[in-house]
Amino acid sequence: MGRPGLIGLAARTAVVAGTASAVSGGMARRQQEKAYDSQQQQAYEAQQQQIAMEQAAAQAVAQAQAAQAAAPAPAAAPAPAAAGGVDLVAELQKLGALKEAGILTDDEFAAAKAKLLS
Repeated sequence: MGRPGLIGLAARTAVVAGTASAVSGGMARRQQEKAYDSQQQQAYEAQQQQIAMEQAAAQAVAQAQAAQAAAPAPAAAPAPAAAGGVDLVAELQKLGALKEAGILTDDEFAAAKAKLLS
């Protein structure tokens, strides 16, 4: 028994190359499945977070509306409407309620107030 012939050497090489291809393909497929599963999980979590944010915003708006509806009517006559037909006091009260409900940040509140007052 000597060294393998050309056909034996080619057969061994083919077996080794085929095994390497199968292992490599299996690993690549598994990595793709993991990446896909991870992407799906992230999309689901983002969707759940968006739903929670929308529910919190809706609840805050409902609370602000309920607080505004429960507030007693002012005893004095309402302030005259500012230029453009906007009731400045009511708009400022709405902004304050939104800020207290956590819907507006301090910066957003200040910007909206400055816009109303200008």
